[in-house]
Amino acid sequence: MSQDHKLSIKQLYSYFKEALKGAQNDFTTGSIRKAIFMLSIPMILEMLMESIFAIVDIAFVSQVSTNAVATIGLTESVVTLVYAVAIGVSMAATAMVARRIGEKDPDGASKVAVQALFLGVFIASIVSVIGILYPKEILGLMGGEPELIEQGYGYTQILLGGNMTIMLLFLINAIFRGAGNASIAMKALILSNGLNIILDPIFIFGFGPIPAYGVEGAAIATTIGRGSAVLFQLGILFYGWSAIKIKFKDLVLRTTIMMNLLRISLGGIGQFLIATSSWIFLMRIMSEFGSDVLAGYTIAIRVVMFTLLPCWGMSNAAATLVGQNLGAKQPNRAETSVWKTGKYNAWLMAIVSVIYFIFAKEIIRLFTDETIVVENGALCLQIVAVGYIFYGYGMVIIQSFNGAGDTKTPTHINILCFWLFQLPFAYIVAIELEYGPQGVFWAITAAEVLIAIVGMIIFKKGKWKTIKV
Repeated sequence: MSQDHKLSIKQLYSYFKEALKGAQNDFTTGSIRKAIFMLSIPMILEMLMESIFAIVDIAFVSQVSTNAVATIGLTESVVTLVYAVAIGVSMAATAMVARRIGEKDPDGASKVAVQALFLGVFIASIVSVIGILYPKEILGLMGGEPELIEQGYGYTQILLGGNMTIMLLFLINAIFRGAGNASIAMKALILSNGLNIILDPIFIFGFGPIPAYGVEGAAIATTIGRGSAVLFQLGILFYGWSAIKIKFKDLVLRTTIMMNLLRISLGGIGQFLIATSSWIFLMRIMSEFGSDVLAGYTIAIRVVMFTLLPCWGMSNAAATLVGQNLGAKQPNRAETSVWKTGKYNAWLMAIVSVIYFIFAKEIIRLFTDETIVVENGALCLQIVAVGYIFYGYGMVIIQSFNGAGDTKTPTHINILCFWLFQLPFAYIVAIELEYGPQGVFWAITAAEVLIAIVGMIIFKKGKWKTIKV
């Protein structure tokens, strides 16, 4: 009987406990189904923790004012540029670390990790300076009204000023994932999220000697939570409680590794800058319809991310499997892992889409009772859910290219689907044809469906199997 035989409930429970402990980090042998499960569980939980950050902030801040919610929406659109860089460098780190682990070279993986940290700190420092000096100008460029800017610029200033915590949290977790230590990444997010949930109401509404900071309090709580998790991650890296251990003698610039990391990172950064800049332009179009509509869209997108991020967890599992198996000279096993992960992801998304169709308004009402906000948020959820099954496959395919170190192909796909298709579609339908917010919602769905179709066609050609990192 195949090693990938049907798993019993008892076996699944056993694998679940093993996955949370994170004992296994070599996924180049044995059952592919088990490998997907062992990597996906902690990665899904990790991404759920990340998405809860967003949900918790909106839940508390929505009690402050509609402007406060809109401020978070505009700021997060800019912060996605930081995410783009963080995720881009993270993809390179995951690909290179996974390849070294597949080659049974943990020392080489540690050297990659150090260069990735150097790069992340350098980039985050530049963003911090811009965020601290120009928060009002940033909100103004995003179309924020004068009153909104005055009330919310502190949130923007703190979140961007402290973006080092975002950068390093993403980056170090990517290193752990590439090494197969997904459970450590999950624990870091549990720590940061737990602190955020506790600190959010304290800093937003005030408690004892701590004054009520309003929307700024959400940024303070988030930054403290993420910063604490980064300290936890660094402790693990330096004390060697994972497959990778960094020694102080490793803290030197290694030009060859850095250049290779930069080469792969640029493709990763490029593809996410393309995607996130598209989201910024979509937010700019939405701001034309007023703060209430913008707030509905912001809440809906936060809810969407709550389900997309766990799917990113499964996609990251596929990236690790591709990287490790290519390192072990097993390209066919890498390909099989991708198709199996894509199938599981699509099933998950199908279930979520049904829930969105039926309970869209009820979900948005968890955050607000404003009629216009609820109607637009619910409509956004329902339209976006139309393409959810395609999202499931599309995310896995794109991350698999990245896991192989082929960051150029997703970049080209994103240029086609986001810049050449999504943005013109959204502007023409929403503004020129006067369909309003629906034009933006349908543009999101159509672009993601197109990404999945184009990605699968290119993936089947197999050029990704020949990439060297």
